[in-house]
Amino acid sequence: MSTSHPQRAVIIGGGFFGTAIALMLHRRGIVPIILEAEEELFRHASRVNQARVHGGYHYPRSLLTAYRSRQNYERFKMTYRDAIADQFTKVYAVGRKFSKVTADQFATFMKRVDAPLREAPSHIARQFNPHLTERVWIAEECAFDYSILRDLVLHDIQHAGIEVKLKTTATRVESNQRFIRVETSSGAELVCDYVFNATYAGLNRITVSSGLPLIPLKHELAEMALVELPETLSGLSVTMMCGPFFSFMPYPARNLTTLSHVRYTPHAHWHENESTGAVNPYEILQSIEKRSAFELMAADASRYMPALRDCIYRDSLWTIKTLLPLSEVDDGRPILFQRDAKISNLIHVMGGKIDNIFDVEDEIQLMMR
Repeated sequence: MSTSHPQRAVIIGGGFFGTAIALMLHRRGIVPIILEAEEELFRHASRVNQARVHGGYHYPRSLLTAYRSRQNYERFKMTYRDAIADQFTKVYAVGRKFSKVTADQFATFMKRVDAPLREAPSHIARQFNPHLTERVWIAEECAFDYSILRDLVLHDIQHAGIEVKLKTTATRVESNQRFIRVETSSGAELVCDYVFNATYAGLNRITVSSGLPLIPLKHELAEMALVELPETLSGLSVTMMCGPFFSFMPYPARNLTTLSHVRYTPHAHWHENESTGAVNPYEILQSIEKRSAFELMAADASRYMPALRDCIYRDSLWTIKTLLPLSEVDDGRPILFQRDAKISNLIHVMGGKIDNIFDVEDEIQLMMR
């Protein structure tokens, strides 16, 4: 490939990370093309998630994750201001039993990462069962509306003239010394300098089909219940730390609230590595029978906040949640930004939180130096 021509990149995956990477490359003078398997962008992890913009509070056992979240929080809010939903009061509480941190440890840790906390006023604190709750705080954390975020990114993609191929997958990647060839489900072959695999739960689909080393991953079939809160909890969002507890967050795109639970949100899990092999997680998502665990979530959560007995179930969001094995040690969410062992300009990218996109941007800057 002549160096007089602009470099080209194929982005596999048209979620938030894939589209954001395409825009980053475009700004560097690289010509990207996005391949998205679905009929539209933002169909999987970018749409079906808790819609939380992490402010560092969620990771009191992972200093790096909490610190980076705090650093990225304001940046995300400023960059995607129109998609931010912050007209609610964010509450964090620590349980008296089964918590992996004490209230003092939580408060000290948040001070270390400059995450603001203040004691909750009495009208909020009394919503909690004092026998099971050690302390309650008000925090600074917001949500995002994925549909507005998608529209903002789509506008930027169209303005940049970036090509997007919908209903198209990468079926094989191979390389010689000069370039990478990407075979697609449409029969077309794309020749490029870089390939970014940003398919989240589907990362190993291209490694398997291309005869490349698998990326060790853990997948969970996850449910978030969509509920209407009782009037007494209107305007609140609560996260109970740090153990087999619950959280509820606004889900702006549906004007509802997600209720999730550490114990009951995961319905199944499996690992992908060289020993186990890999399957298409989205086929599992489509084919497996789904029975909501809302009643179990609400029953346990209402022990800590009795008013949750009166929340009304409306629907469930089902998704595949994907973790790096290291995350099981300290609940951290490190990013994956990994060059393939056989094709060095094939880069596998995954972030466990939406604000990880700025960590990815830092990695791209380092790579392109």
